[in-house]
Amino acid sequence: QVQLVESGGGLVQAGGSLRLSCVASGRTFSFMGWFRQAPGKEREFVAAVTWIGSGTSYADSVMGRFTIDRDNVKNIMYLQMNKMTPEDTAVYYCAGGRGVKGNYFFRFESEYQDWGQGTQVTVSS
Repeated sequence: QVQLVESGGGLVQAGGSLRLSCVASGRTFSFMGWFRQAPGKEREFVAAVTWIGSGTSYADSVMGRFTIDRDNVKNIMYLQMNKMTPEDTAVYYCAGGRGVKGNYFFRFESEYQDWGQGTQVTVSS
């Protein structure tokens, strides 16, 4: 049974920080990532990390503010969010990519096969 469980969401003030966690069970992934979806908007890419080599990719809107990391032994992925703004308010989803292809952009929903249920992040001004 494959399961991805997010945690760490909550309410923070603008300029504050929050750390999200995603625990993966049932299998390991070639890469994992974070997506987010605000009310009335489509789900968008946030960040991704490869499981071997720890290569990372970030959306332009979060680069320099967010940091993605992973623990290969515990199968846990983290998203450290700093200098947060109200534009970061959204439901954040954890996703896993099984790596069935040889080349990836790591920022498209179609590249991921497994998803968590999401955790709410709200940033007040």
